[in-house]
Amino acid sequence: MREKLRKLCDTYGVELLENVPLSEHTTFRIGGTADFWAEINSSSTISALVRLCRENAYPYFVLGRGSNILASDAGYRGIILHLGNQFANIGFKDAHTMTCEAGATLVKAAKTAEKFSQTGMEGLSGIPGTIGGALYMNAGAYGYEMSQIVSSCTYMDENGEIKQLRASDLALSYRQSWFTLHPGNVILTVTVKLQDGDRAEISEKMRDFLKRRNDKQPLDFPSAGSTFKRPEGNYASALIDQCGLKGYTVGGAQVSEKHAGFVINREGATCADVMQLCADVKRIVQEKTGYILEMEPIILGDSAGK
Repeated sequence: MREKLRKLCDTYGVELLENVPLSEHTTFRIGGTADFWAEINSSSTISALVRLCRENAYPYFVLGRGSNILASDAGYRGIILHLGNQFANIGFKDAHTMTCEAGATLVKAAKTAEKFSQTGMEGLSGIPGTIGGALYMNAGAYGYEMSQIVSSCTYMDENGEIKQLRASDLALSYRQSWFTLHPGNVILTVTVKLQDGDRAEISEKMRDFLKRRNDKQPLDFPSAGSTFKRPEGNYASALIDQCGLKGYTVGGAQVSEKHAGFVINREGATCADVMQLCADVKRIVQEKTGYILEMEPIILGDSAGK
């Protein structure tokens, strides 16, 4: 497979890396190595790589900034298709319609909207992920959510063909989308519909949300953001705090003492540490409150790196 991947990547002008540490490419700073890593530079490159992987029954995984990922200690036995700066263009179709390539960060997208006095992305501006990842998980914060602004997207299906979905077809709900139900497909572009706003007010909102994040979240330690989804009728952080689990530690992983909704990499945590800690938290919360917590981060690879 190595030679097939190398030949294809050479054809498309793509850098192919081997044995890449996932700990260096996830915000949790956890994970073993990925066998292969390709820096995506175009839709045609994605199409070619997806087709090759499908033809050879070879695993592939699409990664943006790795902000909602917990990578296995054993790494990943496949190829990472990395959507980064080479696939991050942003443009306006009209005054209120902005289209972003999937590798564009939410920070960049929100800053672009701010520059043109377009409102609708302020609460998303501090989320440390890409717009493709944000649509995949229907990311949200402070009353803002991707479902409120997305109008359509283009994607690569599992046969390497480019298709489009309208907002009404995206099945967007809490931390879920059509793509979480069909993970073999690759988001290429996301089009959002914004509204005219006052640039000074937009900027002030963005500063306020950033300050709230800095004040309340444990940003001085690596994490994958909120570790548990919000259960119906309550908040994961409140339940974990109620059970006296702030500061609970397994190995190098810890329930943040600053915000109980975050599991942090306190010092040299492994994926096994985090998984054990989360299992303990889920068990204790269910025993004491009856609520069943569900982890939010995507687990990349298993104990064998598959």
